Amino acid sequence: MPNSDENAKIEKWLNENSVQDVEILVSDFAGISRGKKLPVNKFVRALGSGGLRLPESLFGMTIDCDFIGNKYITDLEEDVFLEPDFATAGLVPWCERATAFFICDVRKMDGAMLSMAPRQVLKNVLSLYAERGWKPIIAPEFEFTLLARDGDPDNPPASPAPPTGKSGRLIVDKGILSIDGITEFGSLFDDVRRYCKSMGLPVDALVQETGVGQFEFNVAHGEPLHMADHSFQFKRIMKWAAVKHGLYASFMAKPYPGDFGNAMHIHQSVVDAKTDLNVFADKDGNDTELFGAHIAGLQKYAAAAMLFFAPYSNSYLRLSSKLSSPVNTHWGRENRSVGLRVPAGGGASRRIENRIAGSDTNPYLAIAASLLCGYLGMIEGGKPSEPVTGSAYGLTTNRLPQNIYASLKALEDCDTFRDLLGDEFISTYLDVKRAEVKTRSNVLSSWDIKYLLTNV
Repeated sequence: MPNSDENAKIEKWLNENSVQDVEILVSDFAGISRGKKLPVNKFVRALGSGGLRLPESLFGMTIDCDFIGNKYITDLEEDVFLEPDFATAGLVPWCERATAFFICDVRKMDGAMLSMAPRQVLKNVLSLYAERGWKPIIAPEFEFTLLARDGDPDNPPASPAPPTGKSGRLIVDKGILSIDGITEFGSLFDDVRRYCKSMGLPVDALVQETGVGQFEFNVAHGEPLHMADHSFQFKRIMKWAAVKHGLYASFMAKPYPGDFGNAMHIHQSVVDAKTDLNVFADKDGNDTELFGAHIAGLQKYAAAAMLFFAPYSNSYLRLSSKLSSPVNTHWGRENRSVGLRVPAGGGASRRIENRIAGSDTNPYLAIAASLLCGYLGMIEGGKPSEPVTGSAYGLTTNRLPQNIYASLKALEDCDTFRDLLGDEFISTYLDVKRAEVKTRSNVLSSWDIKYLLTNV
């Protein structure tokens, strides 16, 4: 449980900010914020007494809020303890009353950390790096799509519709890097930046992307746990700001089947924990063996990690489109057709951009999986394939799984991931994903209705 010094810091900060209510948050498997909102006095009383609890079954919940059961998630629905991390503290800017939030770690009744909690999954991967004297650095980028919010404001559209800007014109023809497209939604993005500042998020840049109503925010580079916390909160911020302006913000991987999809690009490097020097480059700026091994690990284990990069059936529409989306794990320098891009830059900035993950991922799990792949390559001394200098879209080697069924099997068969991340997490995550796939398969698609319903 948090020690008395930590509790005292939290209480002092709450008083200094005249906080009236407190949100305690955790991420479920889908990356959605779950938790409680308490009056500040009740929060303070519960802080050191184990009074901040949620049922463990929260981590066996599907995207449609159904619950799976297995040997870890039982009908007992035992409570787990939430431990607020003071480093994540911030103020919620859209609440009328002064409201603070804390992202929490999760501990079992027996005192052990809950290994299936997404934030703990990432912390466990980071501990592997720390044991080797390494410290990963990451910078996530999120693409998202703004959608019109017509009809009932409490329900999303039956099919996605492009948004209109302040001029009332459809924002569909501005194209990548358009300043006009950003200007049309200037007041929305002003709110996003204001919310980010209030909540302590280091948002770096905003650009309009190629797709219909599509934009990208970049989070500044830094320590992975902090960047994952920021990413977790950024998606919530973007959704709240969009609703305020009469829109939806969708992080769905492929909202328009024939258009560009939404990716979460993960820039990752590794520094020596003692010197802070990038281990991917030597003193002359040349690639090191560890750099190649990190790429090799991503190439070898990406299939096993795919369910964290592409967690829904819709995710694979993006990966099979070739519209700035990878179809394999080839790598190359300044090449956006590959799954693993190495941006230009000096030795200090040598990094790998994992372009496989979609924006529909849980940031904690996607970052953990990407770093775990690279780590395994580094300790195994792997050798990468030759870099690709032309287009990688037509290559049939190093192919990624092309559907969620293949990804389910790849993770199920990976004993290495199960050994390092724990059977409790891997089994429960697989059970949740299988339940989601089964539920989706019981729904008629628009294709079924159009071509089968009256034709066969």
